Amino acid sequence: MTVEGILPVWKPAGFTSHDVVAKVRRIVGMKRVGHTGTLDPQVTGVLPLCLGRATRMVEFIQDLPKEYEAELRIGVSTDTEDATGTVLEEVAEVKLTETQVRSALQAFVGEIEQVPPMYSAVKVDGKRLYELAREGKEVERKARKVTIYKLEVLEMDLAAQHPVIRFRARCSKGTYIRTLCVDIGRALGYPATMASLIRTSTGNIRKEQCYTFEQIEQMKADGTLEQHMIPMDQAIAHLPSVALTEQEAVSAQQGKHVRLDSARIGQVKDNPTPLYRAYAPDARFLGLYEWHSKNRVLVPAKVFL
Repeated sequence: MTVEGILPVWKPAGFTSHDVVAKVRRIVGMKRVGHTGTLDPQVTGVLPLCLGRATRMVEFIQDLPKEYEAELRIGVSTDTEDATGTVLEEVAEVKLTETQVRSALQAFVGEIEQVPPMYSAVKVDGKRLYELAREGKEVERKARKVTIYKLEVLEMDLAAQHPVIRFRARCSKGTYIRTLCVDIGRALGYPATMASLIRTSTGNIRKEQCYTFEQIEQMKADGTLEQHMIPMDQAIAHLPSVALTEQEAVSAQQGKHVRLDSARIGQVKDNPTPLYRAYAPDARFLGLYEWHSKNRVLVPAKVFL
């Protein structure tokens, strides 16, 4: 039987996100596997994989906020903005107070602009920035708007020659924590780099729910893998839901528009999209449907037969 759903994987260091997909494909014995957000090889943490029909949910999970725990080192900068790069600048002494650090971090909460690092997968004129960087080239990059929802200091050692600040960040898709570290350092008046990074959540999927490769192999051998998968609709529980009648459910699954009274849709605050999770009377997840309030119809977006 083909499994489907979301498999929350704990990505180890030394693997690219594509490496993780390839590894899990071999373990579970299926090709239809996709990841929900790239992590750099040295970064560990939450990497939900979509298996089977759940691969159609990748785009929606990718858009969810991410949470990270990062270690920022003040007084040293590198060409990659993290510990894997070549040192570009190093200062002999750093003098900072706890008040200065906390104030600097809070200044980055909200919508900010970031210039993507040269060592990133962003494309410029059809070529990845990291490819250009490896050729020794640096090109102009346009700043992009991202949102930092929360920044919380976890620990700091300001007595060290190069002070270390550990913080937790909750941010929007597309945020570069490496660049955030560099920008915080700049705000404090010093070069800086990201010493380490862990992704602790993607949307509502947290590190406590994740499995290692070894655990996944064991679950596959035991025949319990599907029991540990997150149902695809639970992974997008941030989207509102609507219950359909049996007749409406049949029409919805046939890809037809479903006319509804607006009162059944309800008023959903903070819903960035008009997408709804639709369910049949027996609680079966039918798929995602777009609500067109003007015509009062649900239009199929992703139907699951």
